[in-house]
Amino acid sequence: MQLPEPDHTLSPRTGWTRAHWEAAADALLAAVEPYASEDFALYDLPGGQVSASGRLSDGLEGYARTLLLAAFRRDETALERYADGLAAGVAGVWPRVTDHSQPLVEAASVALALRLTRPLLWDRLSDEVRERAADWLTDALTAEPWPCNWELFPVTVGGFLADIGHEPEAARKAVDHGLQRIEQWYVGDGWYTDGDGRKYDYYNGWAMHLYPVLHAWLADDTRLLDLYGGRLKAHLADYARLFGGDGAPLHQGRSLTYRFATAAPLWLGALTGHTPLAPGETRRLASGALTYFLRHGAVDERGLLTLGWHGPDTSVAQRYSGPASPYWASKGFLGLLLPADHPVWTAPEEPGPAEREDAVTPVAAPNWLLQSTRSDGVVRLHNHGSEDVRYDPYYTRLGYSTVTRPSSSYDNSVFVGGDPSRSGIVPLGVGEGWAASRHRAGGGAEVVSLVAAEGAVEVRAYLVSGVAPGTPVRVTGWAAGEGMHSELLPVHGLSGDSGVTEDGPTLFVALARLTGESEPPPLTGLVSVDVGDGFDVTLRWTGRTPLRFRFTAAGGRTSSWSVTPW
Repeated sequence: MQLPEPDHTLSPRTGWTRAHWEAAADALLAAVEPYASEDFALYDLPGGQVSASGRLSDGLEGYARTLLLAAFRRDETALERYADGLAAGVAGVWPRVTDHSQPLVEAASVALALRLTRPLLWDRLSDEVRERAADWLTDALTAEPWPCNWELFPVTVGGFLADIGHEPEAARKAVDHGLQRIEQWYVGDGWYTDGDGRKYDYYNGWAMHLYPVLHAWLADDTRLLDLYGGRLKAHLADYARLFGGDGAPLHQGRSLTYRFATAAPLWLGALTGHTPLAPGETRRLASGALTYFLRHGAVDERGLLTLGWHGPDTSVAQRYSGPASPYWASKGFLGLLLPADHPVWTAPEEPGPAEREDAVTPVAAPNWLLQSTRSDGVVRLHNHGSEDVRYDPYYTRLGYSTVTRPSSSYDNSVFVGGDPSRSGIVPLGVGEGWAASRHRAGGGAEVVSLVAAEGAVEVRAYLVSGVAPGTPVRVTGWAAGEGMHSELLPVHGLSGDSGVTEDGPTLFVALARLTGESEPPPLTGLVSVDVGDGFDVTLRWTGRTPLRFRFTAAGGRTSSWSVTPW
């Protein structure tokens, strides 16, 4: 990828300016062009994996997701090619949009791109092509979506069709219905769960906020923009903390192959004026995410994005993943909609949260504790409220970070009787420096988990109940990679990382640390832990007021336990 020389005056941390973003977009668009069909309606990208929807749908996905990139770039030459592809696609090449079908997803990208570039693309098409395209998109208004972020795809299509006056009543109905559907998943403080249950991940940013806010902004609907923009602003206060000092997003949740789509909500806040972040911080975080993935092999020797995180990695693929799926990363280029003289492009870069100071931040809606350290830029997420058993291990582990990936040997887990399962997660609270939850474990066991953190140090406590005396219990810490140091030290009930249950509920306590420091001070000199009568735990950090926690039977029932500070 040919890029301009870095500008470390304007961007002292990444060296990236708007010119770098433009060059990266141009390179990605040029790389996919050779894989277009002769009529430009399909982009059949190389790769061994075919999605569950089949090759034809995958080819449409390649068209739609790279069209989105061309739309953000406003590249008229590229858009001419996509105009030809649109004409051929809606003449019978593309599969129809039906209930629960992947073309529904891609119709949203096509509609959004057409809405963003209307004078450059849509208005230059013939009446016949426009009519066919509108008819193809109209099926998305009534196609049944899956009950999750998919509810927003008819919204996105409906917004465009209403703009052009095609089936306006049906279009407005689809918009209203989809927006009403997501209300049941809004849990406050800027957070949505992606459908029923407690599914918290990057879909909050690149879907649940992106589509409603863009719709409101494009429709110039002040009421909706105040509502959804306000939620976005609240979300970004937490979201900015999910990026490490090296630019890496947290390795958590599904669809991780979308990579730098994580930048989309950052740009969206600047675009609509609904952000708590300074312009230089917005650009620093967004540029950091893109450069992180470019440095780590996200683009192959052909200039193509691969299915994976760094390089190719099928472990992050799902059934719906095809060779063009990674190009939802195009959303990360949303910032190119901002004019070149906008402060987000002209202000000097400012450090992100992980670079400014050590922080331990409770996030109430998902019941997460975010722990970051300035010395190494590492961000750790302690998960005490997010669960989706379909995508284990990316949801159900106790911890995730910007420098580790979930290990096949079950890092950050509690094994009860040799079983590391964690399901039925019940949040028990989050506060200054701590978070807790309860879950079902192997053999019918119940585990109440507590984490407290300061700097890079963690105290982890687990109360295991509901199993026979002598049941083996093992706890694991971080699966550290190159350049990182991981520790797990027993404090109570453990020898090494293992122990056994007593006759009744049994408490296990350990110290843990994940750090990039080459010679960190001993853990035992940074915090002391006292386990008192019953299940009282007192933590004494150097220079801080002690924290005290009590494990108690919830509601007086010995089969269900809780933990609270006191």
